[in-house]
Amino acid sequence: MRAHYREAGLNESELSDDPYEQFARWFADAARSGMMEPNAMIVSTADRAGRPSSRTVLLKSYDHCGFVFYTNYESRKGRELAANPYASLLFPWHGIARQVIIGGPVSRVGRDETVAYFRSRPHGSQLGAWASEQSAPIGSRVELERRYEELAARYPESEAVPAPPFWGGFRVEAETAEFWQGRENRLHDRFHYTRKGDAWAMQRLCP
Repeated sequence: MRAHYREAGLNESELSDDPYEQFARWFADAARSGMMEPNAMIVSTADRAGRPSSRTVLLKSYDHCGFVFYTNYESRKGRELAANPYASLLFPWHGIARQVIIGGPVSRVGRDETVAYFRSRPHGSQLGAWASEQSAPIGSRVELERRYEELAARYPESEAVPAPPFWGGFRVEAETAEFWQGRENRLHDRFHYTRKGDAWAMQRLCP
């Protein structure tokens, strides 16, 4: 199974000096392309012993302070980030033959920001955050649905659902960023940014 990439190339002169600005350009391109969930990213973490794990999570916001996603703090990724607060984010934009990788330290977002985002979620998703003890074993699908139904009875659509204390946001601050553009004959374009104080150094890498 092999795809042949024929997208336009990527030159240094086209890149922003700031990877956050470059990400914004490419994210807009991905959104315009019509691909499903361009904000889907693979979040990789590691436990205290360095054993990695990965999963797909949705990016919910980004700015020059970092990239934000939300989860159960008691989930596997939550526990690993508490022990080893660094992560890698990978955006696999296959439909436009592009990939972005962000790496850096992770911190929890403020509680006010978490609550504001939680209130913007659909009612069912709010209930789901309470119903699921993410990453914990559960006996059956029936048990999970029973928990949800009990919560739906306690908090009907007309009632506000409180944000769970065990649930909230993480912000990944970029220390490195890599932009990959697929090209013919596996001669891809690949540029790597590294933070140097308040500025960024950028270099081309072999594909």
